[in-house]
Amino acid sequence: MFGIGGGELVFILFIVLMLFGSDKVPEIARTMGKAMAQLKNATNDIKSEIQKGAEANGLDSRALTDITGNINAQINDAKTNLLGDTTNLTGNLLGDTATEIDKVKEDIDTISGPVKRQM
Repeated sequence: MFGIGGGELVFILFIVLMLFGSDKVPEIARTMGKAMAQLKNATNDIKSEIQKGAEANGLDSRALTDITGNINAQINDAKTNLLGDTTNLTGNLLGDTATEIDKVKEDIDTISGPVKRQM
């Protein structure tokens, strides 16, 4: 819960008890509970109004899922058309890079002679 451990929670409750006293803590908790319930009810009302408005305009969750699925399919088709097979793309890049590195190593070896490593 919010990264607060048991010890920290007990300490916070102790400080609240010291500041407000034992007679005010239940009243504060009751008020906070009522506020949280009102907030939850308000968010549920907003969600239901949005759903009613979407259904009134002909949009439901299945239609939205179909639309987004079609868009994702078209995006993936465009990617494969532009890039080709992406699984082979990284393999080709790595293979080409390794080949170029080997060529440069051979050129350096021919110019300066092979490097001997001492251990």
